[in-house]
Amino acid sequence: MINLAGRTALIAGASSGLGAGFARVLARAGGRVVLGARRIERVEALERELADAGAEALAVSLDVTEEASVIAAYDRAEARFGIVDTVVANAGIAAGGRSTAVPASDIRRVIDTNLVGAYLVAREGARRLIASGSRDREDGRIILIGSVTAGQVHTGDAAYAASKAGIAHLGRQFAREWIRQGINVNTIQPGWIHTEINDAWYRSDASRGAIAGLPRRRMQEADSLDAMLVYLASDCSKAVTGAVFTIDDGQSL
Repeated sequence: MINLAGRTALIAGASSGLGAGFARVLARAGGRVVLGARRIERVEALERELADAGAEALAVSLDVTEEASVIAAYDRAEARFGIVDTVVANAGIAAGGRSTAVPASDIRRVIDTNLVGAYLVAREGARRLIASGSRDREDGRIILIGSVTAGQVHTGDAAYAASKAGIAHLGRQFAREWIRQGINVNTIQPGWIHTEINDAWYRSDASRGAIAGLPRRRMQEADSLDAMLVYLASDCSKAVTGAVFTIDDGQSL
């Protein structure tokens, strides 16, 4: 029931999984959406899908690990829609395996994409919001996508979990730094959701026991994040900043 008409959201990592779903839900709520990802053909297909449904959408090439790419994506977004007032830093990858066996190159890829990438995407959005007068409008909304693994200990996802723990603290840091600049920064921590990033694990024998051990014995549904996402992107969340919302279907209980 929240209307995002007049808002422009940039979603990093919009080519599949949660990111594509976030783009759809924000568009359904009336927002203009900028679809950023390295796999440009996928976000172009999503742009066409959303346009056919009557939404305003723009696909942009975006590599969150490269600052020049981040800047170029915002430039294209502003040329089409004006200032981006809502940022969803969602791009993420994983590199599974025991910590003693994961190559250093994989560790760096995970940290660069999940943590440094979120930093660069959020920072560029904040820079432009501040320059455009967000201090007076108080309309800046930055949403970081973390993970329930930030507070858990498992074998096989140390780099991923560490990057997501960093996201939770990064959100608080940014929220404090930009609080007088009219920008709210919050983090959503989902539980285990079946997406492209974990599809191989989900289809393996190892997943059965893990899922059976969850309190509700099921994976979380992706659309369980939608209401919180729209709320945090809206004017309704004007007084909410620096918060970490764990939405995990009870998986961490």
